Amino acid sequence: MAHPLHDAYIGAGSNVGRRIVHLGRAMEGLRPLGELAAVSSVYETAPVGYLDQGDFLNLAVHLRTPLAPHELLRALLAIEAQAGRTREIRFGPRTLDLDLLLYDDLALDTPELTLPHPRMWQRAFVMVPLAELRPDGLAPTGETWAALAARLREKGEVHEVGRFW
Repeated sequence: MAHPLHDAYIGAGSNVGRRIVHLGRAMEGLRPLGELAAVSSVYETAPVGYLDQGDFLNLAVHLRTPLAPHELLRALLAIEAQAGRTREIRFGPRTLDLDLLLYDDLALDTPELTLPHPRMWQRAFVMVPLAELRPDGLAPTGETWAALAARLREKGEVHEVGRFW
C-alpha cells in the first residue's frame, strides 16, 4: 500500500562558497525524499540577525513527500551535513540551510521542530520565493502569501537572480 503524500514547503539558503552549487546539491538531496512539485526562482538577500557575513541565495521548494515531519527534518539535517554545514554562530554563515517551513496544515511545537516555522511570516527571503509557489496561501494575518510577500518586498531586501530548477 502506498503512503499518502504530504505537502511540505522548504526554504533553502546558502552564503558560503559556491552558493548556487550548494543549492543545486540541496535539490539533488531532496529528490529521493519525494516529488519536487515546484521550485521557486533564486533570490539574493542580505543576512538577517548576524550581519558580519556574505549575502544569501535563497529559494523555496514544494515537496510532496511520504515522510513524517520529524523524519523529513532529520533528512534535511543530513543534507545540510553533507554540504558541510556547521553551527558555530546563531544565524551565522552556512554552506546550506534547509528549513521545514510548512507541512500540510500541521501546527506543531516540539523541542526539535516548530510548524509553521517561527518568524517565516516576517522574512522577505522566505515569503517572496514561497509566494511564487502558492500565491493564494493564507498567512496568519489573513492576507495571501502574495500580498504579504509584496509588502515585505517593499523593503528592497530581496533581488531575483533567476530560475535554475
